[in-house]
Amino acid sequence: MWYLFDIVFYAICLLSTLTNVFLYLKKYNFFSLIFFSLSTIVIAVFIALLWINLERPPLRTLAETRLWYSFFIGVIGISLYVLYRYKWIMSYAAIMMLTFLGITYFNPDTFNKSLMPALHSIWFIPHVVVYIFAYAMFGMATLLAVFGIFKLKKKQSIDRELEMVNKLINIGYTFLTLGLLFGALWAKEAWGHYWTWDPKETWAFITWIGYLLYIHIRYKYKNDTPERDFYILILAFALLLICWFGVNYLPSASNSVHTYSG
Repeated sequence: MWYLFDIVFYAICLLSTLTNVFLYLKKYNFFSLIFFSLSTIVIAVFIALLWINLERPPLRTLAETRLWYSFFIGVIGISLYVLYRYKWIMSYAAIMMLTFLGITYFNPDTFNKSLMPALHSIWFIPHVVVYIFAYAMFGMATLLAVFGIFKLKKKQSIDRELEMVNKLINIGYTFLTLGLLFGALWAKEAWGHYWTWDPKETWAFITWIGYLLYIHIRYKYKNDTPERDFYILILAFALLLICWFGVNYLPSASNSVHTYSG
């Protein structure tokens, strides 16, 4: 499969470049949308072929989850561009898609067919997929929050950014909650307990609380300036990154049952 990933990576390089070139040429934005849509389709096809080749869902390693993140970033980027016509959103999505593929290309985990017994569960696929989708939503919301802070400093209106951020957070938080529940059901099936305060579970809960804090403050103090809320989002995303891969570098990670790629 590695030779195929070569083709996919260089194809995404070309398509991402074309996306950004045509995005800023007047009267040719439609071609940009076509090229970026092709990028997303190419990744989706590669994930499907990888799934068939490995004879298991490609969701076990960090490298494999980065492929899904790239795909979801593409879907979200297309959706936001179609709905709001923000050129830089699709430009950012194309760059992030290429970045995550590049990290995987130059620092791959081994694409092997092994799957430890705990992963032979009906909850494995929905748990990981909904989590990565939520992560992609939160990543885009965080970028918009940073842009919103910049516009506030310039005394500019942020009504559109605020609307997009809130929609992304509402959808993302729903999927994050589902991921947490699916994980608990999976844990009960695999290890006999819904929750054990494993390092991964602990940081997942901390991340969930972080975004709940944003939602709570947004509704309780909705007439206040959103700048504070945006900073909470940035902090919550930092917690998310620790939960996703930062926890693997903690001393307690060696005892975690959530280590699957050793």
